[in-house]
Amino acid sequence: MSAIYIEAFSGLSGNMFLSAFCELLDDYQSLIDLPKKLHLPDAKIEIKEVDKNGINCKYVEVLDLNLIDDPKESKAHDHEHSHDHGHSHHHSAHRHLSDIQKLIDHAHISEGAKKIAHEIFLLIGKAESKIHKMPLETIHFHEISGVDSIVDIVGNAVMIDKLKISKVFCTPVCTGFGMVKTQHGMLPIPAPATAELLHGMQIYPGNEEGEKVTPTGAAILRYLNPDFESTTYVAQKTAYGPGKKNFNNPNVVRISLIEENDSDSKDSYIQLETSIDDMTPEYLGTDFQQGLLDAGAVDFGMSQQLMKKGRFGFLLSVILPVGSLTKVSNYLFDNTTTIGLRYYSIDRIELPRKRHPKATPLGEIHVKEVRTPTDTIKVKPEYDDIKNLAATNGQTPFQVLNKININPLNS
Repeated sequence: MSAIYIEAFSGLSGNMFLSAFCELLDDYQSLIDLPKKLHLPDAKIEIKEVDKNGINCKYVEVLDLNLIDDPKESKAHDHEHSHDHGHSHHHSAHRHLSDIQKLIDHAHISEGAKKIAHEIFLLIGKAESKIHKMPLETIHFHEISGVDSIVDIVGNAVMIDKLKISKVFCTPVCTGFGMVKTQHGMLPIPAPATAELLHGMQIYPGNEEGEKVTPTGAAILRYLNPDFESTTYVAQKTAYGPGKKNFNNPNVVRISLIEENDSDSKDSYIQLETSIDDMTPEYLGTDFQQGLLDAGAVDFGMSQQLMKKGRFGFLLSVILPVGSLTKVSNYLFDNTTTIGLRYYSIDRIELPRKRHPKATPLGEIHVKEVRTPTDTIKVKPEYDDIKNLAATNGQTPFQVLNKININPLNS
């Protein structure tokens, strides 16, 4: 499994993704063979060396041979391509989603690649359906039903499947601005379907006019489900995916295989709180607290409050991992009188610790040892062990603690 970091400072298209993924994998042959595996003999892959503002990289272009054979269509096709990064707005074939799904199902590619390709096309179909207010089954895929666009998307699915991506980070995406010519006429940038696919993502128009994110590029990014939070990482390999058009800024996407730093892979915690003024405190004793820990709480505390209307109550604060939120909140709703909870993310600084057995005059116990950044050692005996020794020796836990005399020097 691998993590990747996408730098989309000049937008995104299917061709740009495809070119970068091929370079990361150093695998162009799988792509060259893809038209045959898709039973699309009218598609052809060309790989060209290009220079984008001094960045030398390989541009993977998927050609529709039907358009090349027809000079008029080819001229129109080139004109449409000038508006984007190699994502065509022509419609040499009007296919429905079901037609494209059949092509994918009959292709000689991995089941994983088929699943990814289906999901990407479905994302585009749902966006188009919403924009045109038409049932998904009746949508004509004008812009992405040509053989070049199909090979483009399926090619990306093949490469994504090979990369086995576990986590994706991305910079804010430059969309460009202005107007773009499409099958439906002139449309604002980003085009409506593209804008729909980019919902919830961090985007900005940039300083150059033109379409910099295509529906295909947006759909692939949506499938990858990137994290836009900044992260530090160690790059293991970097690839560039060029677009067809030239801008003042280098028209490339940069994608790196990365290794996340340990500081960014720490567990995520939240603090869950509720204020209670209508419950007897006895019911929040040992049994309740053990249940709270069993539900997933890491730590908790209670403090007294003066609440509205002069009522005395208490604040229950619980620290827990993000993944335990549902279980812990359900436990609190079931075992307290509260009808509302609040929570927020927190950061924790934790010292490394180890737990080991320790022989004492009264019997063996376990101690927890912690070392501070200044090399100070703190040792604390486990309370449950102290309590058990107390019961065995007929003494109180406090008496046992004093007799075993645990400290860093003799532990």
